[in-house]
Amino acid sequence: MELLRRKVLDEGIVLGQGVLKVDSFLNHQMDPFLMREVGREFTRRFAGETITKVLTIESSGIAPGIMTALTLEVPLIFARKQKSLTLTEDIYVETVYSFTKKESNDITVSKKFIAPGERVLIVDDFLANGEAAFGLARIVEQAGGTVAGIGIVIEKAFQPGNRLLKEAGYRVESLVRIASLEDGVISFVEEEDGQPGQIT
Repeated sequence: MELLRRKVLDEGIVLGQGVLKVDSFLNHQMDPFLMREVGREFTRRFAGETITKVLTIESSGIAPGIMTALTLEVPLIFARKQKSLTLTEDIYVETVYSFTKKESNDITVSKKFIAPGERVLIVDDFLANGEAAFGLARIVEQAGGTVAGIGIVIEKAFQPGNRLLKEAGYRVESLVRIASLEDGVISFVEEEDGQPGQIT
């Protein structure tokens, strides 16, 4: 997705230790035009799947998730990280570890929003080690639903998340795949031949 790749190059900031800051367009300030295109691209990629819900995690997954749900014309659910006074029982709970923040969070989804037989598309902003995606997938499966696929806006292909999810049987579609952040330079995986390719 060339528009997203260009945005990552122009505005992404490498902070070292495999951390890419994209807060100017994805996870603090958001570019609504870009998010609309992200939603359309996920809809195109998963066109062959029957999808009844989109599931994401607060808060950075909400923008790409809602635009995907809008394009698919299905509801969006977001798993909460914070405890809610109104969400205390009849919930699915999974623990997810964040390697970036070096902390674990319990994520929760109300049982009334995922019914047995649902086909759920998981959407998230980043994929690194796969912890968030696995946690969301476990919630779908606890509910008796099926993970129709996992859509990722930015994948760190030098970390094992994609491989682990695929080995577990999930279909993963990443809009951009980053091969390396070495020396502050963003390099992308070129999907045509699977080889890293640097764009400057």
